[in-house]
Amino acid sequence: MAMGIIGTFGIGILKSTRLLYIMIACLVMPLHAVAQTRQGMLVGTVTDEVDGSPVVGASIFFPELKEGVITDIDGRYSISRLPAKKTVIQVSYVGHQTIVADVDLQHTSTLDFVLKESNAMLDEVVVTGLTSNSLMKDSPSPVSVVTSTMLSHVSSSNIVDAVAHQPGVSQITTGSGISKPVIRGLGYNRVVVVNNGIRQEGQQWGDEHGIEIDPQTVGSVEIMKGAASLMYGSDAMAGVLVFHDAPMPSRGQLKGGVTAEYQTNNGLFGYSLNLAGNHGGFVWSTRYSDKMAHAYKNKYDGYVFNSGFRERAFTQLLGLNRNWGYSHLTLSYYHITPGIVEGERDEDTGAFIKPVAIDGEEGETIATKDDAKSYSHFLPYQQIHHYKAVFDNSFFIGDGSLKVLAGYQQNRRQEFEEVLEPDVCGLDFRLHTINYDVHYLSPVFGGWKIATGVNGMYQRSLNEGSEFLVPSYNLFDYGIFATVSKDLGSLHFSGGIRFDSRHLRSHSLTDDGEERFAAFSRTFNGITGSAGVVYNIADNANLRFNVSRGFRAPNISELASNGEHEGTLRYEIGNAGLKPETSWQFDLGIDCSSAFVSAQLALFANYIDNYIFLEKMSDGSGSEIVIDGQSAYRYVSGNARLLGGEFTVDFHPVEELHFENSFSYVDAVQLHQPKESRYLPFTPAPKWTSDLKYDIIRDGKTFNNTYVSVGLECYLRQSHYRSAYATETATPSYTLLNVSAGTDIRVKGRRVASVSVIGTNLTDRAYQSHLSRLKYAAVNNATGRTGVYNMGRNVTFKVVVPINVAL
Repeated sequence: MAMGIIGTFGIGILKSTRLLYIMIACLVMPLHAVAQTRQGMLVGTVTDEVDGSPVVGASIFFPELKEGVITDIDGRYSISRLPAKKTVIQVSYVGHQTIVADVDLQHTSTLDFVLKESNAMLDEVVVTGLTSNSLMKDSPSPVSVVTSTMLSHVSSSNIVDAVAHQPGVSQITTGSGISKPVIRGLGYNRVVVVNNGIRQEGQQWGDEHGIEIDPQTVGSVEIMKGAASLMYGSDAMAGVLVFHDAPMPSRGQLKGGVTAEYQTNNGLFGYSLNLAGNHGGFVWSTRYSDKMAHAYKNKYDGYVFNSGFRERAFTQLLGLNRNWGYSHLTLSYYHITPGIVEGERDEDTGAFIKPVAIDGEEGETIATKDDAKSYSHFLPYQQIHHYKAVFDNSFFIGDGSLKVLAGYQQNRRQEFEEVLEPDVCGLDFRLHTINYDVHYLSPVFGGWKIATGVNGMYQRSLNEGSEFLVPSYNLFDYGIFATVSKDLGSLHFSGGIRFDSRHLRSHSLTDDGEERFAAFSRTFNGITGSAGVVYNIADNANLRFNVSRGFRAPNISELASNGEHEGTLRYEIGNAGLKPETSWQFDLGIDCSSAFVSAQLALFANYIDNYIFLEKMSDGSGSEIVIDGQSAYRYVSGNARLLGGEFTVDFHPVEELHFENSFSYVDAVQLHQPKESRYLPFTPAPKWTSDLKYDIIRDGKTFNNTYVSVGLECYLRQSHYRSAYATETATPSYTLLNVSAGTDIRVKGRRVASVSVIGTNLTDRAYQSHLSRLKYAAVNNATGRTGVYNMGRNVTFKVVVPINVAL
């Protein structure tokens, strides 16, 4: 099966990207001649501060160079053929504080490090700033990082689910298989997702359209909160999720592993196989992942029929790491088949209904427990194929660098719903996207660091099905930007400006002799910017302020929808007269840390003009309008204001104990509206999380990084909801109890396996998230309850077996 998928992917993607690859190669190869040719080498040891013992398996990584190495059994490391330039080095090891430092590889060949045990001090972390890699402490706007260790300690069904527990981050869900990210109350096309260096494009305007990323390929996640249009253009009004790959092996190393997990609630079983190597700077990585789940269950609904899914993914990376820079080509394929939960039930028993064919006619029957626990898909369901090729290049020119990146994506999304023709899709979207990005990062001179460049994309979307929701269209946009940053002693300044232009041309379509979509053309231009400062009040205490201007052009769904959106229980109508959204956001933050306690407070105010949202339509008498048996909704706009923030505090009374707490709050309103229309839809409920973690064993001979953790997730009552036309209802408060434990297993100083057990919602609390779309599914007449509830008690088992071999 895996080889069949790989072969199909290879033929399709290589045909589509061959010309693009040749064009880029012709562009970048001459740059090798002017790029950095001097070579450097760095050797040293990493030891533990407590007893001076060598730290085995510590990571030495150069983020800008995408080069790294792991310390050997004596704590030593050695890495050669490095560019002789100034760059950043990052040293990390589980249970210890990360070290981030500047190093001049032209004049430094030996560098030793001493790692301290983890405490409440905030770690130094390298993030994607306005001017490429920078320290998180120097960012005036809120940035958080979810590490690979943190990802391994959570139970999730997809990658958005894995990060949605972070402060200020939420998810709009459709069952357990589909999640859409929400940052500070804004989601959909207001959040940009970056993977393999380019923005992910896959019909993300749809409610039930998830993110087509294999979670196993993600090494860490960077969450940028607030308008990030400066670097990423239109759509980044709420922020950006940057999914980083795991670092490549060091030279002469072959590494990989086998990962497996099982979840008790929905029978989720997944595994991933990975092998990566580095032979003299020639790097490669191959990964295949497979995951399946049947219907999940809770104590009110039992098994939620048709909430299962099947997910498969393949990724291949080939590249060169040289002293002049690097060139990496990544090819990936992602396939998911999620069921669509409609929530229809038998009126007498409340059991879920399954559509079937009876004597050549459409019919229905009661879904059995065997149906719900089957890994087969039932009608209606989606089928999504996502192909992607990314050519990522960096050329070192002195202490500066030139980034050249291009990508191609093809997203095909099909929906199957006809009982009499189960293999014939209704909606069938095919989206082609070409991404490009060229920018120059200057060396630091006089304390100034500058980045300037151009990026954007071209899209062509086609309707290939028998049903229609949005028209076919062509889109082209570009953005020109410049950013600066400067250190002024205890003050760090960063900012920039950007101009964007997006042109969209929609095509007409006639269906059954009637015009379904009229052709139109729109151009949207916007100027965005950002300016902020970080002031070092005292040692380990900082004050932050940032003001940013955001811009978002309306998407094709908002402008031109005209059809029933299967799975949303809506008939959607677009509005071709919509104006672009523009925003002003103000961020104020303060953070301080010590060995025993750390705290961070981040407040924001976001004012958005022409905020676009769906509103239920009604006639003159106030009754809702129904089209083709579904409630009709139309896209409208108005001015909005969002206020809120996040507060986190971590107590660390002894080395082994962490007590982490966070609180997130958003108040999102439409200005100048009566109470029933005042609140914006899908506003996250206030969230408080608390985790008590105890490290049982650190640096043990057989067991290492052994921990146990107890956590609470408390969601307060959401009484701020859009009640006009029964769009939303209030959501009661609920609290979830979670417990987890895990350990690494060592043999002769090397990790040979990692095992973890994660229990979520252990009290089996029946609840509905305010951001669950299934909250508004059909009424269960047998119980009087509306909608479908979220997942009940679940226990996840994870096993990782690493592979590390010298070539």
